[in-house]
Amino acid sequence: MIFITAKFPVKPEHADNWPEISRAFTEATRAEEGCLFYEWSRSLSDPTTYVLIEGFRDDEAGGAHVNSAHFKQAQEELPAYLSRTPDIVNVKVDGWSELGELAVR
Repeated sequence: MIFITAKFPVKPEHADNWPEISRAFTEATRAEEGCLFYEWSRSLSDPTTYVLIEGFRDDEAGGAHVNSAHFKQAQEELPAYLSRTPDIVNVKVDGWSELGELAVR
């Protein structure tokens, strides 16, 4: 699985509307065959930062994502709402593991 976490620093005047601004891209990405998950969260310490956690089945699915029409459209439209370039971590992993330190019994 390709596991990606990205921090999106949204301009303050657009922060409250980011879920709507990014909605079409989010929905199109979630509909991709190889998308395992695509989830946004808003930072509790900085309300202008949104954290994206996404997973794609494999390299082929990741390639299809970055070559899709909706990705290209997002590249054109979304930067206007950001205060700077997002930070990203992109790794290949075997999948989710349980957080043993907080095991539910």
